[in-house]
Amino acid sequence: MFTVYLYALDTMADWEIGHVMAELNSKRFFKKDAPQVLVKIAALSKEPVKTMGGLTLIPDCLIDDIQINQNSVLLLPGANAWSESEHGAAIQKASELLLNGGTVAAICGATLALAHAGILDNRPHTSNGDGFLEMFCPTYKGKKFYVDEPAVADQNLVTASATGSLLWAKLIIKKLGVFAPETLEAWHAYFSTGKADHFFALLKTLPQD
Repeated sequence: MFTVYLYALDTMADWEIGHVMAELNSKRFFKKDAPQVLVKIAALSKEPVKTMGGLTLIPDCLIDDIQINQNSVLLLPGANAWSESEHGAAIQKASELLLNGGTVAAICGATLALAHAGILDNRPHTSNGDGFLEMFCPTYKGKKFYVDEPAVADQNLVTASATGSLLWAKLIIKKLGVFAPETLEAWHAYFSTGKADHFFALLKTLPQD
């Protein structure tokens, strides 16, 4: 069983995690033999978190409760608050997960937090455009590993730009192996193009009762 932890912090960009959270929670397109997935909201405290869109989230657990193992996944959304030192605890947890075979998926401003910690210095990654990380992180040394794509997967690290949330979700879902390959392709094609034929193709890939 996979446990997926969404790190919730005030001002988090709630739209960036919309696709992946909806699919992992609803399981509406999971294949018949999909691994079990438990989704939890983790935070620095049990106090409510207010998103950039004004939604209120109630944490399920603390960041310290995240289990460090190969079946743990940590989602790090973008937010205006990543520069605050208290969020270093989440980045430390991300570092521990990566070293121990867990999965970390960071998008938008969270990639900058990873860059500040040196996590992006030696592995393929992306962020909010070529030059963004250098602009805001003078200690960043990963320029030669930067990939100018909306989202990039490198083994157990998935990074994305602010506009790459759909592809980011696809790469996370692929990593977990909860969709059949043809379902994942049809799902991504539909939500990236809006064409009805992809929606009907998606339905045809789903398990039949």
